Amino acid sequence: MIKRSVYLFFLGVIFLVSACGISKEKSEQRIVSMEERLFNSETGFSQAGADSLIQLYRDFAATYPNDSLSPVYLFKAASITMNLQDGSGAMALFDQIRESYPDFERVPLCLFFKGYIQENLMGDIDQARETYQLFIDTYPDHDFVDDAQASIDNLGKTPEQMIREFESGQKASTESDGK
Repeated sequence: MIKRSVYLFFLGVIFLVSACGISKEKSEQRIVSMEERLFNSETGFSQAGADSLIQLYRDFAATYPNDSLSPVYLFKAASITMNLQDGSGAMALFDQIRESYPDFERVPLCLFFKGYIQENLMGDIDQARETYQLFIDTYPDHDFVDDAQASIDNLGKTPEQMIREFESGQKASTESDGK
């Protein structure tokens, strides 16, 4: 009787483990299928499709937090959310990535995009300045440091002001070259 119970227990464990593997594969397949539909030029982009895909990404990361795809999917979810102009939702996802996956290669971009969102979607110039400066201080060798500094330099300026400054800088440069 004990042997039979042990046998049934191990059979149940094997079933659960294999069922989880199938479920994970199905989740990945659903994500790939939804990505193809959402980003297919023939069917076009839809808000409902984007929302569904974001939820699939989030569900995958919640179900399989230790999977290497989880931070990738969360980053994709944050990027889509940002492009849908949902600043607070995107910042929450970028923060989740930074906190849960500190070794993920795109963590620096999460911080940079957080500054971008604060500046461009939420209009919080002071917070954007702090975030961009934190990005520069934390990742001084990152490719986006110059972009972060340019953003700081131009915070609160209208496009017209930036054009005038650029033109006056060009004029000053031409005059100094000519002398």
